[in-house]
Amino acid sequence: MFYWLMRHVVAGPLLKLYFRPWTKGLENVPADGPAILASNHLAVIDSFVLPLVLDRKVQFLGKSDYFTGAGLKGRLVAGFMRGVGTIPVDRAGGKASEAALRTGLRVLDQGGLFGIYPEGTRSPDGRMYRGKTGVARLALESGAPVVPVAMVGTDVAQPLGQALPKPMPIGVVLGEPLDFSRYKGMENDRFVLRAVTDEIVYAVLRLSEQEYVDVYAATAKARIAAERAAERRAAEGRSPADGAAEED
Repeated sequence: MFYWLMRHVVAGPLLKLYFRPWTKGLENVPADGPAILASNHLAVIDSFVLPLVLDRKVQFLGKSDYFTGAGLKGRLVAGFMRGVGTIPVDRAGGKASEAALRTGLRVLDQGGLFGIYPEGTRSPDGRMYRGKTGVARLALESGAPVVPVAMVGTDVAQPLGQALPKPMPIGVVLGEPLDFSRYKGMENDRFVLRAVTDEIVYAVLRLSEQEYVDVYAATAKARIAAERAAERRAAEGRSPADGAAEED
């Protein structure tokens, strides 16, 4: 009920006016039954815009921090995240990936739509990065079809570091469902998982027409952060050893 109110009465109409989303390929989302929506990830608003254009409820994972904030702002954020179908998950610690997988499988077992970003995090520069194999495990263990999704323009509306997106048309392109039933029972084969993941990422790339980078987005982000830190130290006339001493 709360999701329906947020989607159709409270937040949904306002977000539609703000972003004026256009779509292509909506017919590729199954009318019922489980399916995985595997999307590129350009901005925080990806998880808000995609549900706007679908008739069915789609659920994403979100950091548990979103649901534990204090005060009025914390309650509003938590309520909004629940309203758009976000499921809280603790992503800290070594068991985070397994917890995310089990949460996704639970949604699919119940016949729902589950949204996932194969890159694992937002792109740092608008390019698409190497996919993590969690999406493949989810597809093989659930048997659900995978619908590739390309978000278009969300990085322009909300560049990294910008909290409030600007109003502009956002695109959502959905490709034909991918069937991986031929790999049933092979979810523990790392070569199969990599092949399935790469096939999904390639399907998204064909829709988004992004440039592809064959490294993980998290690795690229860490490298960019290190380079910026080095530039700041150089501008301040400090050596890398000075920065290391401060971190200690």
